[in-house]
Amino acid sequence: MRLGIIIGSVRDGRFGEGVAQWFIPLAQESAAAAGDEVSIEVIDLKDFDLPVLTSATVPGAANKQYVDERVQRWSAAIDACDGFVFITPEYNHGVPGGFKNAFDSLGSEWAEKPVAFVSYGAEKGIRSVEHWRAIVSNFHMVDVRTQLAFSVFEDVDEQGSVAPTDSHADRARALVGDLISITGRLVTTR
Repeated sequence: MRLGIIIGSVRDGRFGEGVAQWFIPLAQESAAAAGDEVSIEVIDLKDFDLPVLTSATVPGAANKQYVDERVQRWSAAIDACDGFVFITPEYNHGVPGGFKNAFDSLGSEWAEKPVAFVSYGAEKGIRSVEHWRAIVSNFHMVDVRTQLAFSVFEDVDEQGSVAPTDSHADRARALVGDLISITGRLVTTR
């Protein structure tokens, strides 16, 4: 089983990079504890430089064949995963535009796969996750109830870097454990 951790911000100086650097080793530790059959793939949205969705072909009808090479690479990265963690900011009480565009650029690559959320923002990214839960339901994705959230004002040290608490670590392990469990059950039915 391959779990993709998607860093969903493309901004320079993004807080999410610090969240990812802290979260990824915990996820890898949880995956290793689950056995050799679980691997973690880090997918940084910034590495894909995706264009704004303008294709006349609806992504769900594209049969995973896209005109733009960047979208084709994105498709392959997402299709290779059995489940996901979205590391997502909250922008203006909602999902980040670049990440939403990336999600919308694909179709069946997302279908019936589980997703868990690690969010951050002024209000810990909670509203962004609520929007994501509605969005991912379109592809019958199973959203993991356990959620991890960071405040860009409270969960930082004196230098402004991510400063998680012990409860963040416990919640991260629970989130990954729940994602592995749900993904394991769904992989056998797809």
